[in-house]
Amino acid sequence: MKPAAIFMGLLCAATAPATAEGLRRLETGTDSRGWEAVGRLDLGGTGFCTAALIAPDLILTAAHCLREREGGALVPIDRMEFRAGWRNGRAAAYRHIRRAAAHPDYLWSPEEDASRVRYDIALLELDQPIRLPSLKPYETGQTPERGAEVGVVSYARDRSEAASLQDFCHVLSRQSGMLVMSCDVDFGSSGAPVFTLRPDGVAEIVSVVAAKAEMGGQKVALGSDLDGVIPVLKSALSDAEFHRRPTGGLPQMTDEPKASTGAKFLRP
Repeated sequence: MKPAAIFMGLLCAATAPATAEGLRRLETGTDSRGWEAVGRLDLGGTGFCTAALIAPDLILTAAHCLREREGGALVPIDRMEFRAGWRNGRAAAYRHIRRAAAHPDYLWSPEEDASRVRYDIALLELDQPIRLPSLKPYETGQTPERGAEVGVVSYARDRSEAASLQDFCHVLSRQSGMLVMSCDVDFGSSGAPVFTLRPDGVAEIVSVVAAKAEMGGQKVALGSDLDGVIPVLKSALSDAEFHRRPTGGLPQMTDEPKASTGAKFLRP
């Protein structure tokens, strides 16, 4: 499969809604059991993304969620809030964000590029750890191979008040640190965790949704490869220069040449 055959758009929540099929809305406590550590990341009135707990005080999401859609300005840390297990107006836990760091190789620009998907991932530190029996952090696992079954839990513009689960989709391709999956995602799904199940039935996060796309007329999701990424993000989060930033924002990125894949992003 050639990268040029993929047409993409970032999943920012402040766009028009679209319908979603093949998803099960997690309406009740029974439906949500085991998925409470997935939450909605509210971005101070500019929209929202999806995020997931990977440690009592750390959540994963997409890097582009930390910047405003128009102009790319950093969303102030004090305007972000993680609402774990958000469902019908209530969350299992509410936390503000203390620090945030994108992958060091992530570059924001008005012109989207498919090569950025592999770096479109961020780690956020909560202002207080979440230590509730029902909110167990997820472990991260190895990137699945082509054909592997995966699932995704996400919020979106037309399903913002409760997460939805698609527990049966597949990895269609792996391209340069990017997964192409048959999962149904939409605006607001940015940062959503992609899961596989271990033989013992425990869910592990193996990717983070970065964009939606079309491939051969089929809707697909694009996710960042997590192999070796978590230590890089933790290092960025603890960087001394980062600590001194008064807004608690991301380090400013410098321009550098970007690899071209021929993919064209759709701007919703």
